[in-house]
Amino acid sequence: MPEINGHSVAPSKRIAIVGGGLVGSLNACFFAQKGFHVDLYESRADIRTATKVAGRSINLALSHRGRAALRAVGLEGHITTEGIPMYARMIHDLDGSTHAVPYGTRPDHFIISIDRRRLNEVMLNMAEKFPLVKFHFNHRLVKCNLESGDMTFSISGGATVEHTADLVIGCDGAHSAVRGVMEKKILFDFKQEYIEHGYVELETPADKSGDYAMAKNYLHIWPRDTFMLIALPNLDRSFTTTLFMPFKQFDQLTTETAVTNFFRATFPDAVKLIGENHLVKSFMDTKPSSLISVKCKPYHSGRAVIMGDAAHAMVPFYGQGMNAGFLDCLMFHELMDQYNDNFDLVLPAFTKMMQPNGEAIVDLAAYNYIEMRHLVNTWSYYFRKKMDNFLYRLMPNSWVPRYTMVTFTLTPYSKCIEHRDWQDKMLTRAAWIGGTTIVAMALCAVLPLAQMEDYLEHSTRIGRTFSRVVRGTKSHLGYSQFFLRHAWRYSN
Repeated sequence: MPEINGHSVAPSKRIAIVGGGLVGSLNACFFAQKGFHVDLYESRADIRTATKVAGRSINLALSHRGRAALRAVGLEGHITTEGIPMYARMIHDLDGSTHAVPYGTRPDHFIISIDRRRLNEVMLNMAEKFPLVKFHFNHRLVKCNLESGDMTFSISGGATVEHTADLVIGCDGAHSAVRGVMEKKILFDFKQEYIEHGYVELETPADKSGDYAMAKNYLHIWPRDTFMLIALPNLDRSFTTTLFMPFKQFDQLTTETAVTNFFRATFPDAVKLIGENHLVKSFMDTKPSSLISVKCKPYHSGRAVIMGDAAHAMVPFYGQGMNAGFLDCLMFHELMDQYNDNFDLVLPAFTKMMQPNGEAIVDLAAYNYIEMRHLVNTWSYYFRKKMDNFLYRLMPNSWVPRYTMVTFTLTPYSKCIEHRDWQDKMLTRAAWIGGTTIVAMALCAVLPLAQMEDYLEHSTRIGRTFSRVVRGTKSHLGYSQFFLRHAWRYSN
């Protein structure tokens, strides 16, 4: 009889995890620790033995939600030592000047830059230590019966193999094969969207002394309104540097001269850091990749459920793709505990809990691209940020900035949007009240009070509103009358 954490466990239900990436490997750790038989199927070769890994390599930003999931399986401490804390955005202006924009107001308000492959390897290694876990690499799902749990996989040489599971978990990314089967079901909603922007990944090497070429503990951003360059630090003292830009602009950069002129004009300081020859060669050798977002519901059907990008793929601009996927794992296993591992209850509860939040973070990620490439260049962004931080310090339990809610709490993503909408309404109302009070006080300076009240009382709707301001209604905190009367007396 196998042992889990030193305790003997009886044979249990069999779990099939389709996809051996970040969410799949973390799920394997969760289920293995609970004593389930786990079969993990991955269409590619073992990432731990591959010399080069296909697919995205944009650095990951690990934050509170992801860390909570890693903590639950005992990996947080190890993983955080594999990354680099980033305490702020470092904005690079066109003239070469820089300024930092902190992520939060507290010392623990930082995110961690971490290598995708290394994180995947650590979780695979942990899962592999459990005797009930078996890996099946080079297995591509070609058929799945969602009701029975029967699956067919294509393996090397064109052969196929059959497997069965009590629960099938699709962690196979934005182009999920498991979700593809669900899409054929009645009442399954699905939407995917490619944005008109793509990305090219470059590298900023260490400087001549072997040290970081830029300040280490920052996410560096070169915002240029319609496009941007970002750089995240690596342990080898390089920076993973990525250009996000509309495809139509990429299409114009077809020669080395065009590339050189473009970077000199838009990112002059980055050219010096990356090295012009290295930059041009890397750019010309790389084809721009696309960015996709996915929304769907429900997240379950029959004996199957989807998590991570399979359920809610998003653009990478909020740094929440991995964190949202890890949160799926954590919440699913909390529901497993709540419903005593009854899949018939857990699966619909998971959809009900997580689907609205999946849609919310997809929308938030799309919005944050606008903030990163454009809004950080505007005075209104910094004014609102200072206002939010001031109110957060004043009322930490009532007024939490949106970025803080998303990145440093477990507040459901949908609630983050609701809270921000409420904050916007409160600030708009405060600005309106302040504005009407100022106008009313200005009128006091030029009109006798009785005449002004009579004028406003018989004026337009706005005038009647000003009249209420003059009379000091509760909506103006009861002080308007005091200020107006004294302003009138002072003016006379």
